[in-house]
Amino acid sequence: MTQSISVVQLQAVALFADLSPTLLAQLAQHSRLTPYASNEVVFCEGDDLPTCLHVLLSGRLHIGKIAASGKETILRILPAGEIFAAPALFGDGKAPATATAIESAAVLTIEKPALLEGISQSPELALHLLGVLNQRLQQLHNRVHGLVSERALVRLVNYLEYMVNQVGCEPVAGGEQLKARLTYYQIARSIGITYEECVRLFKQLSPVVTYRRGGIITIGDRQQLSTLKHL
Repeated sequence: MTQSISVVQLQAVALFADLSPTLLAQLAQHSRLTPYASNEVVFCEGDDLPTCLHVLLSGRLHIGKIAASGKETILRILPAGEIFAAPALFGDGKAPATATAIESAAVLTIEKPALLEGISQSPELALHLLGVLNQRLQQLHNRVHGLVSERALVRLVNYLEYMVNQVGCEPVAGGEQLKARLTYYQIARSIGITYEECVRLFKQLSPVVTYRRGGIITIGDRQQLSTLKHL
């Protein structure tokens, strides 16, 4: 069930933080907030998407594709604050992958005409949006390059470093613990290796990185983790 959104909630989104209260109020009139429960599907690959800007306001989303063989590839674990479903605005309007809530989540949608009106009044909004999309393309390029040319161990270390920057860590005995839980399956499907190889690689990373049941990952030393790429 969709809900209305307030100016304060919109202002909390980095993309809109610098907009005037008047413009935020206009955007809010054409915005909706949709809550999703854990494991609930936001949309499936190939679905027709509403012509809106999509922003994950809270929670995390699993973005994945299923190959003809039935094998799933996890494209991203999307953190709160991220824009997604770009083809709804700039492409063919079809969902490029399946998005599923990993935990309770809320998705903000803003109708395209209202967004264009906002851009006409505040052109820096368009520059910010283009910057976000350019960053996404660069990340995709780096990932594809890594999958083709990097060893599996390097891909795993790069992925762990990426997740540290995305979700952050909290101090625990013996190092820092990732705030997000990541299972062997999620990691394997994200970096293009098998479940079994993922388990084996984590053993190679020990004791710098430890994995506990339930996807709890502790990094003993970030600098030492980075050096493991040269083993």
